[in-house]
Amino acid sequence: TKDDTHLDTSLLKVLAIKNWHVGRKSSIKTNHDSPFEFLEFRTRNIHRFLLTQSSNLHHHIHNKVMLTSKFADNEDLQLEWIEAKRRNKIKVASFLEEKTGYVVNPNAMFDVQVKRIHEYKRQLLNILGIVYRYKKMKELSAKEREEMFVPRVCIFGGKAFSTYVQAKRIVKFITDVGATINHDPEIGDLLKVVFVPDYNVSVAEMLIPGSELSQHISTAGMEASGTSNMKFAMNGCILIGTLDGANVEIREEVGEDNFFLFGARAQEIAGLRKERAEGKFVPDPRFEEVKAYVRSGVFGPYNYEELIGSLEGNEGYGRADYFLVGKDFPSYLECQEEVDKAYHDQKRWTKMSILNTAGSYKFSSDRTIHEYARDIWRIDPVELA
Repeated sequence: TKDDTHLDTSLLKVLAIKNWHVGRKSSIKTNHDSPFEFLEFRTRNIHRFLLTQSSNLHHHIHNKVMLTSKFADNEDLQLEWIEAKRRNKIKVASFLEEKTGYVVNPNAMFDVQVKRIHEYKRQLLNILGIVYRYKKMKELSAKEREEMFVPRVCIFGGKAFSTYVQAKRIVKFITDVGATINHDPEIGDLLKVVFVPDYNVSVAEMLIPGSELSQHISTAGMEASGTSNMKFAMNGCILIGTLDGANVEIREEVGEDNFFLFGARAQEIAGLRKERAEGKFVPDPRFEEVKAYVRSGVFGPYNYEELIGSLEGNEGYGRADYFLVGKDFPSYLECQEEVDKAYHDQKRWTKMSILNTAGSYKFSSDRTIHEYARDIWRIDPVELA
């Protein structure tokens, strides 16, 4: 339903805000980006290739004509798409080495989460998933590891408010995990973890075109919208995420098969928190395993009790896992297994990538402004001479 797509107004109805009839006194418009800043500028080679296939790509995007499935299967397009993505990945690899000193393999999957550091955005869920992956790798032989896991470079970036202590603990945890994994000779290029310092728009312009998987994994119902997910989709990056914010509409536009979905739904969150307060939550054994592994000291001497302790207990400030990391952890791990399977089939992955770019037409600022003009300002377009 429309309310499922626009969670903010659905939540207002759930909260029963008085004296404000949502349907009569609000006008819902999907958020937007500028596609020719985030598509043409960042993936110029792909855009140039597409123009040889279609006489007017601008017309396709602005008039809601998606690239067809047949077009996404085109072998010449797929080869050019892969090559353009690889060129961007090589640039990212050089940038990461320059800024962090870590050398990463451009043939690995580039898995990216770049955004403000906040508990509800759940960078902690991501890094705990990486820790679990690392632990499982260490339990296998070298041959078994290579057969079971797709090589990944896990990239984080973002800033935390100066007084937000828990967010700073998360950053510290990410860098400690990276320092351990990146220097483990048994793991080598199978897994790298890099935190990009001083993340800003210029860094985003470097990272986004080279990204292959982008994580938008906030606790459902807590993200107002978000536009970085649109930028990633425009650049042919496949998203893994919860049914939250703009993820809802992106998934509708790019196709359910081209989006990796996991986690509790927004309408379930209040009930899940109530169950937690009543002591009814039973954690998945894998969640208990990963917490114990962190506490074992494998990532250094820093005391992570405040951080890991926030995921435990049933009540109290800074406790009880308010953002449902533990609840969504098993679903997240299983979804990441699906990501690995999809990436093994590069033809399928490339098609998914193309369809993400193709399906992002809706998130053009031109479309949004046209709707403002039609529905709110009630003005007609004027053609300039």
